[in-house]
Amino acid sequence: MQVLNLPTYKFKIKSNENKYLIFDIIRKKYVVLTPEEWVRQHIIHYLIEEKNYPISLIAVEKKLTINNLTKRTDILVFNTKGLPHLIVECKAPKVKITQNSFDQIARYNLKLDATYLVVSNGLQHYYCSMDKENEQYVFLENIPHYSN
Repeated sequence: MQVLNLPTYKFKIKSNENKYLIFDIIRKKYVVLTPEEWVRQHIIHYLIEEKNYPISLIAVEKKLTINNLTKRTDILVFNTKGLPHLIVECKAPKVKITQNSFDQIARYNLKLDATYLVVSNGLQHYYCSMDKENEQYVFLENIPHYSN
């Protein structure tokens, strides 16, 4: 897999029927190792190991319904009150991050009302908070540490 613009972590990877699988510590199971999953697993570990987000507050592929369509967030982090705090949209490294990527996560956030949004392809990362009053993104240098 491609080297990403994130710290490196030790992952459990195994081969099964000509596919590689990676262990997801949130879902507690092996999942197919796609380029997008590679990015997701790095970001999960980044949130836990670098930003100290508790594993118990992180959900992966959480379902939500928008306009009668079932969608899934790549990563959703809750606050201690059980409310959405951070949404992460992961793309494969070869996928360019475009306005469509931001539109997708913004649609999810209309439903979830999270404080922070992250869009990443593992090489480029965009961190922002929503200025609800002015209905715009406020781009940040990074996402806050869990204790903040």
